[in-house]
Amino acid sequence: MPSPLFRTAAALQPPAVFFPSTVPLGAPPAGSPTEALLADPRLWRAASLGGCSSPCVASGFAELDAQLPGGGWPTRSVCEILQAQGGMAEWRLLGPALRGLLQAPRPLPQPAGRKKPRSPAPALRPVLLINPPYAPHLPGLLAHGLSEQQLVWIAPPQAEQALWATEQAIKANAAAALLAWLPAARPEQIRRLQAAALACSAPVFLFRPLAVQAQSSAAPLRLRLAPGSHWRLEVQILKRRGPALDAPLQLPALPSALADVLATRLLQPASAPHKILETSQEPRPAATKWARTAVRSTEVSQ
Repeated sequence: MPSPLFRTAAALQPPAVFFPSTVPLGAPPAGSPTEALLADPRLWRAASLGGCSSPCVASGFAELDAQLPGGGWPTRSVCEILQAQGGMAEWRLLGPALRGLLQAPRPLPQPAGRKKPRSPAPALRPVLLINPPYAPHLPGLLAHGLSEQQLVWIAPPQAEQALWATEQAIKANAAAALLAWLPAARPEQIRRLQAAALACSAPVFLFRPLAVQAQSSAAPLRLRLAPGSHWRLEVQILKRRGPALDAPLQLPALPSALADVLATRLLQPASAPHKILETSQEPRPAATKWARTAVRSTEVSQ
């Protein structure tokens, strides 16, 4: 009879694990629990682009929409955009989407407990600008199709008040879109704004400096924005529900007002500079001309 010590050691041994010779790597069989889980837009495979359970707003750039989960800017979440300096390129990136949002009337949310009217008239929601680095330039916004009557500019004097105004605007859910410049926000404050945005039907964009790129962020979508060459925008997707995107996107973003007044040579990509090889030690004609002029001037002065 084996001793109790051996029986205890045998009971502590892990169960045998058998590895099948072939592991299916394709799609799960129809009707399996795995297929039911993958049908949820909140789940996605690491090698494929995830979906979005809330409606999305087209960005106006087909190349960018193809790389965003859901095919556009998400709602019920925050989108964090990092750039070296605020006020450089955000209007060129968001202008097409904001123009479409302002042209689509939506009914405003009714307070709880209040009787709904029989025929609610849809109203145009405004775009909220919280703590922008510069005063909005109305002629430039009009060129993007944004009317000054549909813009609300909020300029809090302190960073804490800008955070409070952003959170209250998200909870109110009465704007077509919300743009907030929060350079000093901490990761836990971004997490709080993300939790509030889960009940907001409008896209929320948070603009922050490049210095916070190494910090963690609760934003499901995180981009890096910079002006590119040839009137393009360079957009690097840092975080999304899907695989990593190594190369940045080059989006054509020439304002229509400039396209009508710029010269043709400024609209075309600049050619590569030619390298000049000087094989002769003789001076160039222009240099010789100026040298002769200098000598003559010296002779006259003497």
